Amino acid sequence: MTALSGAVPGAEAVPGQAVRDIFSAGDRRDGAGEAVRDGAGAGDRDARGEYGSSPAVGAGGTAAAGAARRVRVRVPATSANLGPGFDAFGLALGLYDEVDVEVTASGLTVDVVGPDEVAQDETHLVVRAIRATFDLLGRPQPGLALRCVNRIPHGRGLGSSAAAIVAGIVAAAALTRADLGPEFEAGAAANQGAPGVARPGVPSDVTAAAIAAGPGSSAPAEAAWMLRLAHDIEGHPDNVAAALSGGFTVAWQDVEGARCLRVDPFAELRPVVFVPTVRQSTEASRGALPALVGLPDAARTLGRAALLALTMSAAEPAGAAQRARTLFSATEDLLHQPYRLPAAPATGELVARLRALGVPATLSGSGPSVLALAVGGEQAAAAVGAASSEFSVAPLSVDRLGAQVTRLDPER
Repeated sequence: MTALSGAVPGAEAVPGQAVRDIFSAGDRRDGAGEAVRDGAGAGDRDARGEYGSSPAVGAGGTAAAGAARRVRVRVPATSANLGPGFDAFGLALGLYDEVDVEVTASGLTVDVVGPDEVAQDETHLVVRAIRATFDLLGRPQPGLALRCVNRIPHGRGLGSSAAAIVAGIVAAAALTRADLGPEFEAGAAANQGAPGVARPGVPSDVTAAAIAAGPGSSAPAEAAWMLRLAHDIEGHPDNVAAALSGGFTVAWQDVEGARCLRVDPFAELRPVVFVPTVRQSTEASRGALPALVGLPDAARTLGRAALLALTMSAAEPAGAAQRARTLFSATEDLLHQPYRLPAAPATGELVARLRALGVPATLSGSGPSVLALAVGGEQAAAAVGAASSEFSVAPLSVDRLGAQVTRLDPER
């Protein structure tokens, strides 16, 4: 296990362990340098926590008066599947990529801070997502200057591509349709205290959906088109749903496209991630999956998925010990992990070692990282102690806000 020091912002201290942010790159600031807003993030929800149907997207014209020219977006890491919820479940984690995007007269510059090598041209995922959003909104393509601070490890099953896509969509929506003038603040004042609604007097820190919609628009509906565009680019909705909305998400597709519901997980949840040095592409990992699975395996996994969704809900009454036992059973999977783990022996051994301790542990996304869904600090400490030298380990908080956007323009 990698030697650790320091502290992970937002994570509960683990007894007997010194913890550091193993993914740090550049400066880390809570709320992307601004005060964190109360309520939800980019994915504003209705009373059921669902993103509603998407209305027609506005087209044509130029950016609204007062539109932002420079914004910062902060997007959380995500873990998908959580065992039985293949291509459906997602969990947002307290580890963040940040992107500053500025509209320029022409050209493209991409400055990247972080340990992974990425493209610095039009093929960069953030740039591709920005371009796709401008096209969808019927806006002309501007010049762009990007500064990307990458903390989410690439190719490890922690949603780095989803974070890039969501960052691009949220930034482009803010840049093309933001209007934070008196009308917006009046609308916010009328809704003071409502979840996911910008607070008066805090125009620099608002929901991505609200900043995209502008005054008088429906934030849940705006979040719906963001989710669907992100799904179109990514190819599966689990990570992008959690990155947009924060919390625990269940994503699915119907005739209208990708949709999701989200809940805030129970307060005692203490995620711990274990990240190996090796990478695993999602495409290669999916190639190991069978075309068909047996009905008994499918039925058993469906039951576990339903149990996991209920157990993650903060409304499900249970003590910590009972919840840990239920969560352990709920994270059992027979659809994808038995086929993926043989290609990553160290990952498989760690999952087995954690589960032998009674820790609910799963492959994070397609791997090769491992996610432990510890209940309380004591179980989190036990999970950290099980790590081997092949893995870096970090306890993380649950991100409950999702993607956050901050306007960086000088006040006018």
